[in-house]
This record gives sequence, structure tokens and C-alpha cells, in this order.
Amino acid sequence: MDITIHATFLPHTDPEASLAFYRDLLGWEVRADVGQGTHRWITVGPAGSTSSVVLEPPAMAEGLTDAHRTAIAEMMANGSYAFINLATPDLDGTFEKLQAGGADVVQEPTSQPWGARDCVFRDPAGNTVRVQQA
Repeated sequence: MDITIHATFLPHTDPEASLAFYRDLLGWEVRADVGQGTHRWITVGPAGSTSSVVLEPPAMAEGLTDAHRTAIAEMMANGSYAFINLATPDLDGTFEKLQAGGADVVQEPTSQPWGARDCVFRDPAGNTVRVQQA
């Protein structure tokens, strides 16, 4: 089977702050931006890659109750709702750039027992962004 990852979704709570993180800090291109106000779906991704991340308003699915929305907001606030794992050939340089740009550092570059070397940030919506050495 020939299947690739086309897009994944991460929630945002402030579209402009999310754009500043993914477009300005990570250097990703904006591929689409639809909607208005906080109800915007913004598709971003690294130049030269066919994979995208769609930044979407949280808790918009049909059938969610107020209790669901409260739980989602609480999980986003502590970084346990959504995750993404990225890779770079220059982990230390990427870490320094993100830290200098004001990203919320969770973990500095660390060699993990399973062999990966990585660092962890939270984006403006609280999503966990793990970056590992490629």
C-alpha cells in the first residue's frame, strides 16, 4: 500500500499567536487560512513537504457537551491534549532559535534512554511540540 500522511490537526485558541509560532518561529509556509476571528482553520507546513498541520478551533465537533469542552480546555492548558513530533538535522540550533523567539520550553535538548535526542516546547495553544535530532 502506498499511503502517506497528508495532514494532521492541532487545536488553536488564538490564531494569530499560532501563526506567529508555526509561520514566523518555525518558518513554515501558510497553505490555507479560512474562516474569521477565532473560527479559523489554518493549514501550515514545512516548505518542500507535502504533509501539513491544520490549526483548528478546539472542540468544534458535533455532539460535544459543555463537559467535553471543559475537559478539552483543561487538557490543552496542561499540554496533554495534542502532540506533534518533528525532526531536524540541527537540534541545538533549532532549540536556540525557538527559545530566543519566546517559545515555552518544556525540556532542553536531552539524550533519551531509547536513543533519541530531543527537546520539547508548547505552542501558544498548549500543544506539545517535540523536536528530535534527525
